[in-house]
Amino acid sequence: MASNRYRSCFYDPTYGKITAIFRSGRGNAKSQTKRGGFLKNTMKSVAAILGSAFQDSMPRALNLQRIEIRTAWGTQALYQAQNFRRPAYILFRHGLPHRLLPHQIDYRSQAQALAQVDCGALLVTSSVGVMDPDLPLFEPMLLSDLIMLDNRLPDGSTCTMFTEPSSTQGHLVVTEGLFSEELNRQIRRLAHDLIHTAKQPIVFAYVAGPRTKTPAENRVWHKLGVQVNSMTLAPEVVLANELKIPCTGLVVGHKYSTPDIKNMADPKSMSDSLESSKDAMETLILRYLENGKPVSFGNRIYRFNHG
Repeated sequence: MASNRYRSCFYDPTYGKITAIFRSGRGNAKSQTKRGGFLKNTMKSVAAILGSAFQDSMPRALNLQRIEIRTAWGTQALYQAQNFRRPAYILFRHGLPHRLLPHQIDYRSQAQALAQVDCGALLVTSSVGVMDPDLPLFEPMLLSDLIMLDNRLPDGSTCTMFTEPSSTQGHLVVTEGLFSEELNRQIRRLAHDLIHTAKQPIVFAYVAGPRTKTPAENRVWHKLGVQVNSMTLAPEVVLANELKIPCTGLVVGHKYSTPDIKNMADPKSMSDSLESSKDAMETLILRYLENGKPVSFGNRIYRFNHG
């Protein structure tokens, strides 16, 4: 983690200032305000959204500094990696430590925070249930498309950043796809042999939690052509696209979700496989944060011109 003295900082987009909070050895806090600073870097940043599996290992692997971003939907914590030339951020979707169920995540606040640090490439990870017997468990896989049958967040509201009429609102027109082809190619180059090479595009389904699905529900999703699914990822990808942030989806299957496919029964083999897949994912995430580059946005926002 970062130094014990440099605990956290706050970014106020209204004034474009960063306030760093220091603590002396006696526990007294004092603040220092900087204009510009690392959040005003001339380079676009890269970022990754991670789940709870990485909450212990990633902070140790990176010199992370907690940053609290003020957004229209509240304050959101990001963690900046200090060791890289390009600004790089991690967002722990469930909080650090884990405290949020999938339906308790403030997806809009997270998306706006990423936009405010000028994110130009977003890696979204998830642990998924697998419905296609041709896909392996415990191997990283890149997503090609997603199904979100009802474009809503878990609270029932529409999955959009444009909640009120404004001059910046518009329709997200999906021309390239919600997952950036250019960013997917970049991840494949960084991964080498760490990613499973699928015979066909992998389609993800968003199924809001927090409960798991019934066997009948899993059969329906499988018949719809879904290969993998989880309770997160899709809202993050949709909202990021509305903010013109290119996305890539990297997932690992932890079980077969359809009743007709048997799962691994040996606890030791499962534990070893889980650890191996976690190591592969961590290696990929570190390569991306260090060497990843922003890409061009392949979709567009259509706005009506009333001027």
